[in-house]
Amino acid sequence: MAFHFIDLWRWSGKVGRAQYLTVGVIGVLIKHNLDRLIASSFLGHQNSFNYWAPLGKAARLSHLSDTEAKFLATLLLFSIPFLWVGVAMTVQRLRDARLPVWLVVLFFVPIINVLFFIALCILPSREWLTELEGTPWPGPHGLDQFIPHGRLGGAMLAILITAILGLGFVAIGTIAMGAYGWGLFVALPFCLGMFSVLLYSYHEPRGWWDCMGVALLPVGLAGAALILVAMEGVICVLMAAPFALGLAALGGALGFMIQAHHWSPKQKPVMLSIAILMIPGTFGIEHSLDLQPQTFEVRTAIEVNVSPEKVWNQVVAFAEIPPPKELLFRAGIAYPIRAEISGHGAGAVRHCIFSTGPFVEPIEVWDKPRLLKFGVTTNPAPLEELTPYGHIDAPHLHAYFVSEKGQFSLTALPGGRTQLEGTTWYRHTMWPTTYWHLWSDYIIHRIHWRVLEHIRAKAESATH
Repeated sequence: MAFHFIDLWRWSGKVGRAQYLTVGVIGVLIKHNLDRLIASSFLGHQNSFNYWAPLGKAARLSHLSDTEAKFLATLLLFSIPFLWVGVAMTVQRLRDARLPVWLVVLFFVPIINVLFFIALCILPSREWLTELEGTPWPGPHGLDQFIPHGRLGGAMLAILITAILGLGFVAIGTIAMGAYGWGLFVALPFCLGMFSVLLYSYHEPRGWWDCMGVALLPVGLAGAALILVAMEGVICVLMAAPFALGLAALGGALGFMIQAHHWSPKQKPVMLSIAILMIPGTFGIEHSLDLQPQTFEVRTAIEVNVSPEKVWNQVVAFAEIPPPKELLFRAGIAYPIRAEISGHGAGAVRHCIFSTGPFVEPIEVWDKPRLLKFGVTTNPAPLEELTPYGHIDAPHLHAYFVSEKGQFSLTALPGGRTQLEGTTWYRHTMWPTTYWHLWSDYIIHRIHWRVLEHIRAKAESATH
């Protein structure tokens, strides 16, 4: 079949896999080098260009300079002919393979579009197969031929595909976009649960408990895979698991209702597409909204059987605390070891040494023996991930949980006793905040208790 330059721009007709592969590879090479040239002209980028974040991950569309706005406009302008050719060729290749033309929407889904391109380069022409066999192409078309009719085969395929998609979307959200928010923790498990059930029930309605199992297993497999490929540690996966599994069950329940009452042959591909495309759509919306983190406050108080004057020195700097016995800290959550101070009074610098590194705390208020208040200029990692690989460096260990300031207040009580209260102000950029706020508050309370109990023991033993 002859192929001409004009065919690059046509929506009609068909194109074979060899021509599709050739045009795709040449187009990517030309487009990538053109974009590097544009980036170099506007921003000075010489050797690197990040398609996920052309202006850097910190950039927002609402805060662009004139140069950045012109750069993005130029990129968009030069992308138009490549988009046209890519979509036109994909439509022709889908038609040649006798696949639904609406699948062209996958051309615009990051990561998925690469797998989609590879699949179209592999799938043979249906006309070629018809000529080879001498008979018309039998049986159903499109997705029908790839999805098993059997209960076990359909379940295994739905679980496997959904788990792979989930792992890919986690990589997009955390590594490429640096987003630990609604898209990752809400939209992803919900849509995966719904998608897996819709895929499982593609040929016929399935039972409730079968659908629930198919909805939950991919999320569990994706979590296990994150640990195996060293993207996340055991602690973080376990913390996210209750919320993720609950949302996967809700998505599976919705999928069950759709397949039981509103499922028709024409709706199947559309519903599957909607379920899976909602995930990158939520990522994009959340990224553009640029949500600002809220500051939280955690207070923990304890009574000490000595006066504030005798407690003060232990508050300012305390000796090394014995190794923790709590499972929480032994599993990897950062815990305090000792406190040191350089200088005296406001302006002195306190270092609270944790298992993952020091908090640097310049003193702001030195009101002996009533109040010691400090800011925080350096935060160590909030935990050491529990992983079979010894150490991993997940993105959320850096600047996603930030302690902003803290204080110790000492209040004199009758009988020469002291109420010692520790307060921490912190923020985290993980959504939904209501869920992660529960975890972080609990952990900070346990850290407070470890320090306050140690201060009480040292102050009382010194007096006695």
